[in-house]
Amino acid sequence: MSLLEARHLAVGYKVPGPGLFSAPRLLPIVHDVSLSLEAGRTLGVVGESGCGKSTLGRALLRLIRPSGGTVLWQGEDMAGIPDLRRRRAEMQIIFQDPIAALDPRMTLARIVSRPLATFEPGLSRKDARARAVEALQQVGLSADFADRYPHELSGGQAQRVGIARAIVGRPKLIICDEPVSALDVSIQAQVINLLMELQERMGLALVFISHNLAVVRHISHDVMVMCLGRVVEQAPRSSFYARPLHPYSQALMAAVPEPDPRREKGRVGTALQGELPSVLKPPPGCVFASRCPKAADLCRQTRPELREVAPGRLAACHFVEV
Repeated sequence: MSLLEARHLAVGYKVPGPGLFSAPRLLPIVHDVSLSLEAGRTLGVVGESGCGKSTLGRALLRLIRPSGGTVLWQGEDMAGIPDLRRRRAEMQIIFQDPIAALDPRMTLARIVSRPLATFEPGLSRKDARARAVEALQQVGLSADFADRYPHELSGGQAQRVGIARAIVGRPKLIICDEPVSALDVSIQAQVINLLMELQERMGLALVFISHNLAVVRHISHDVMVMCLGRVVEQAPRSSFYARPLHPYSQALMAAVPEPDPRREKGRVGTALQGELPSVLKPPPGCVFASRCPKAADLCRQTRPELREVAPGRLAACHFVEV
């Protein structure tokens, strides 16, 4: 059985109406997303900024309420779980900005142990601190860090504290919302390796949100590509990186820098033409049609359905070539 499952998930935000006295209207951000995630596996969610990745991650945890669809946690509809707050020990999130995610007035021991006040209210202060120190050590920080404050940390150390806070309740799922985008490249590798080690040790399921396809390749088992709130491709990592099928996925892959400076210098990039559609006025057809070099009238008029185009591979394109 899947640990986490979403069926036709949709999310929208209320925005003011067009007139002064108009009723608020719902602005759709995420459209018809379905996914399934098992323990010990990582789903990489990629796409440009503003494509709905973070909104999707928060909706999977019901930190924001979906406007449609269903999220199942271990087969149970999360909307019907009576005490979801206590169950949140099983599902945690790591945020993008490591420093902003930590309370500057608290010591690291208090920051890391704070979730235990909700998840295990009967735990003594001494035992909660011991659990916090243990979590800090699990992420590579010594017990000496327990009495430090966030301003004394580097970015990489602060993100390790964020990871320690996420694992102190011994969760089964962690949503990683661009956890390395604010870090230097060398520190990114250390944090990614740490997440992979924790996953193997604890059997964690991860949803890893990023715009960096090179990072997603290193950590993910499966890849989901989003464009303007819609999934345009889903595939296992190996087949996706061997040959992305959707033109949008191909454009994202072409933008990944070459690690060899000589090859990167001689590489001719292909910039996307056209304008990014507005979420306020989405196109009637394919969300990528205005920038796709293969777009035809059919693409601009009719939205392609996400369908299986090869074993285990889904794509939303009228002219996908397998």
